[in-house]
Amino acid sequence: MMLRLQSEPFAPGAALDAFVTAHPGAGAVVSFTGHVRDEGGRLVALEIEHYPGMARRAIEAQMTAARARWGLSGVQVIHRFGTIPAGGPIVMVATAAPHRAAAFEAAEFLMDHLKSRAPFWKREITADGPGPWVEARATDEGALDRWR
Repeated sequence: MMLRLQSEPFAPGAALDAFVTAHPGAGAVVSFTGHVRDEGGRLVALEIEHYPGMARRAIEAQMTAARARWGLSGVQVIHRFGTIPAGGPIVMVATAAPHRAAAFEAAEFLMDHLKSRAPFWKREITADGPGPWVEARATDEGALDRWR
């Protein structure tokens, strides 16, 4: 398992290449990279804050759960914090498993939990400056129901 919480940008392709190289026996590797949406040109950046120890423990717990539930041979999460410009990568999840269904499901499980349970606080920054902190969305919470 590998977790990186960082303010620096990352190169998704290079991160995925390193992950694949580290798991040569996997039958399937699935990755997801999320980028800051520009919301039709309205959004300049996204500001993300977190408590490092709390975020690390919460995410590692979900990574451990995914690894056990789907028999993963590898799992990686990269999540940025700080001010991230529109279009910039914010999160990457990669899973390695013997079969594709397990790799896909585990990646979705991790993303659903990152969206709803990882202790990050977000607010949008527009040309007018920072807006209010983003509220939790019912759709993100509802996505967790399928994993119970």
